[in-house]
Amino acid sequence: MTCPEKTIGVLTSGGDCAGLNAVIHAVVARAILGYGWRVLGIQQGTQGLLRRPVDATPLDLHSASPAVARMAGTILGTTNRGDPFAYPMPDGTFKDRSEEIIEGVRLLGLDALIGIGGDGSMAILRRLAQQGGIPFIGVPKTIDNDVGATESSVGYHTAVMVATEAIDRLQPTAASHDRVMVLEVMGRDSGHIALAAGIAGGADVILVPEIPYTLEAVAAHIKKLRQGAHNFAIVVVAEAVRDKTGAPVQLRHALGNATYGGIGHVLGEALGQMTGAETRVTVLGHVQRGGQPTWDDRLLACAFGVHAVDLVAEGKFDRLVVWQKRRVLDVPLTAAFDPAPLEVSDDTLVRIARGLGICLGDG
Repeated sequence: MTCPEKTIGVLTSGGDCAGLNAVIHAVVARAILGYGWRVLGIQQGTQGLLRRPVDATPLDLHSASPAVARMAGTILGTTNRGDPFAYPMPDGTFKDRSEEIIEGVRLLGLDALIGIGGDGSMAILRRLAQQGGIPFIGVPKTIDNDVGATESSVGYHTAVMVATEAIDRLQPTAASHDRVMVLEVMGRDSGHIALAAGIAGGADVILVPEIPYTLEAVAAHIKKLRQGAHNFAIVVVAEAVRDKTGAPVQLRHALGNATYGGIGHVLGEALGQMTGAETRVTVLGHVQRGGQPTWDDRLLACAFGVHAVDLVAEGKFDRLVVWQKRRVLDVPLTAAFDPAPLEVSDDTLVRIARGLGICLGDG
């Protein structure tokens, strides 16, 4: 295939997840083998574009091989801190450094930039692209699976598999000791991981932020189980589920930022008191971001990477690569910012959970 020689850049931005390296591999393979282009990998997301000289590495078929695609994390590094439009400075002030990033793209001589990120990263990257006239393509990745317009994002399937394996390991010890096991999983403001893993792992209770719950309903379900079906219970809860007062449960970190975390312990204590059962709590946390990507995350990543490069060849920019109805497509990049919560009224997984007799906390 003939196409004018180009230099394209690729970066990962936001939280890490499994499958990022598979996207990078696919971008490099398609660009070099399909078009004879040069690919530069930008280190640490937008941070690499702020450094002088710009922190970028040439990528070839060796450095971004299929073996790399099997690896967790990202060979380019990533960042989810330092908004370039309000960048925190050492003296405590904030500075707009967006033009420095745009200049970094120009210094690399890029004909196009492919960014792999979630909705937050994508919003920043698109704003930079619009301001600097940068030809940009977005590839969705997030374990939360909450990027708009795509049925699945890179990293989601692996996170669900990790959570499912955790349930599989908790069930025998729960049964052995007549315990209620509470598993807290990530997902930011979405319950996709909790719902999918809970169904796959055979949980008894699944709590997600999209469905209001009461402790009384959950406790009643656990008591009923312990009186009949089995002597234990598995409760899966998404990290964004609120406490009984409706307040989010968060952890404050040393740098001043707050993240979700702790609802599992709140529930474990309350359910232990209400049911009289011995409870134990497991918080998976960042374990869900690590590990080799599953086959479907690798497949999705490769499909996204190839399509992103093809869009560059076609001169189609400001687009988001998505997966819809078993096909890789592209939509306007702004579609990434549309919320993608569980559709409680007609979501397939919600109906499946209810059909299996799983308690969702709402009675």
